[in-house]
Amino acid sequence: MGFLNRTNKTFDYKPRFYKGEGNPYEIKHKFDDFRFTTGKNKNLKMKFVSAWDELKESRGKGANKTIIAVVVVLTFIFLYVIDFDLSIFLK
Repeated sequence: MGFLNRTNKTFDYKPRFYKGEGNPYEIKHKFDDFRFTTGKNKNLKMKFVSAWDELKESRGKGANKTIIAVVVVLTFIFLYVIDFDLSIFLK
C-alpha cells in the first residue's frame, strides 16, 4: 500500500530576483534592532527592568506628549458623545 506511507516532497527553491544578504524568508520585526526588550530575557523581572530602561532612554523623544494629547482629546470627545455632565466636578 504505497499511498499510506507517503512523505512530503521537499523543494530547493531559490528566489529569482533576490540578491540581498541573509535569509529572505526570515520573519523579523523592523524595530527589533532598536529595542532592548526583545532580547533573550527569560524571567519576568528582567523583562520589566529592560522595559523600564528602554522607557527612561526614550523620554526625550516627544512621542509620549503626543500620545497623552491624543488620549485627552479622544476622552473629551467620548464624554461629549455620551452626554456626560462635567458640572458635577464644579461647586
